Amino acid sequence: MESDDEHRDSPLDRGDQEIGAEIAADPETLLSALPHYYRGEVTQASSSQDRIDQTTNWAITVLAALLSVVFSSPEMPAYLLLVGILVLSIFLWFEVRRYRFYDMYRARVRFFQENVFANALKPIGVEHPRWREELSDDLRYPTFKVTSWEALSRRIRRIYALLFVVLGVAWVAKVTLFTPETQWTEAAELPGIHGVVVATLLGAFYLAVFALAKWPHARRAKGEIYGEEPGDWKNDE
Repeated sequence: MESDDEHRDSPLDRGDQEIGAEIAADPETLLSALPHYYRGEVTQASSSQDRIDQTTNWAITVLAALLSVVFSSPEMPAYLLLVGILVLSIFLWFEVRRYRFYDMYRARVRFFQENVFANALKPIGVEHPRWREELSDDLRYPTFKVTSWEALSRRIRRIYALLFVVLGVAWVAKVTLFTPETQWTEAAELPGIHGVVVATLLGAFYLAVFALAKWPHARRAKGEIYGEEPGDWKNDE
């Protein structure tokens, strides 16, 4: 009589091993299974989008709280706004990774829509003749569809550029308009670092942010609406 350990370690029987292949060979069974897969991918994409939104909301909340603290009193130092830039950068780093996961699920959903639903509504052929194989390979060996640099560029351009600009304008206002009794170089300085040096480093940071937002390389994301002129959705004839 087999022990429990031997039973657990024994391989699956042939029928269990080939259950997926049997589904693929039966069009009716496959069509019944595909909607469940599609709903799962949509749920994954929605959950990933929610995680991105949570990070963005926290970044905006921290920014608002920091501005309230810094401008609540003339004695509050301007360098707190520089700390805010560091905190926003950390949130951006988290959001880049979360965005790459979101894009992976989004790309699968779009790929499925493009090759299954679109052809079901108007059967003129699929965009990817080997779409089942391509999707199978991606499920077996998941890969990100966008690079970290592209994800960084997008999140800066869509959200974080404005947040960084708000902090930059607030810093300039704090060291000039809100400290009229001192030179701006004194208000901007950090311990051991002259105010001019701080301003120069901050300017270099913003140039880097602008360069990333205008990232010139070709986009690698698939299936997104981007850079296209709006068109008619349907004819009104």
